[in-house]
Amino acid sequence: MRLNLGCGRNHLEGFVNIDRFAEARPDLLWDLERTPWPIASGSVTEIMAVHVLEHLGQRTETFLAIMKEIHRVLAPGGFLRIRAPHHRSEGYWGDPTHVRPINRAVMSLFSKANCRMFAARGWPNTPLADYLDIDLEIVEATDRLTPAWRKRMADGLSEADLMFAAETYANVIDEVAIVLRKVPPEAVMTETALPSPATGTAAG
Repeated sequence: MRLNLGCGRNHLEGFVNIDRFAEARPDLLWDLERTPWPIASGSVTEIMAVHVLEHLGQRTETFLAIMKEIHRVLAPGGFLRIRAPHHRSEGYWGDPTHVRPINRAVMSLFSKANCRMFAARGWPNTPLADYLDIDLEIVEATDRLTPAWRKRMADGLSEADLMFAAETYANVIDEVAIVLRKVPPEAVMTETALPSPATGTAAG
């Protein structure tokens, strides 16, 4: 089974399209903030969350419950594919229904390997994977630049200058795309390095 969370009008073939609004005509009419979801544990191989997670979980407890549900329904090795507006973009701040930034730093907290790394290095990052007993590792993270910065890249802006801009200014990155994988319980975990903000930047 594959899920398309918060589908709206963007129904995907081969997916169970889920939305809370009947007007979207979803396959499953359900409020994702209401947990548990009516989906069997370990029954899902892929979850699409396209511009939806930033709308969910204004209360921290609600957001964490959603992440636990995502982990519960995913089969070991299953993928969560996220697209969301960058937290320093007009795309994020221009919509009053956006309640939570979604980025690789946030998602990294749901990896048990990262939790061990945080502890070993004495970092203060909250070890959510350990607290919630879930394990989602980032396997890919890319950034889509705003049109003005895509043009600068095309005109020869260096990767170093782009990285500085992405870490310093607003409206450099328009959208983030993050792919996470549910780590099988028997997998041997190693230390995970977090990607830098400009790693895997997409020009288009």
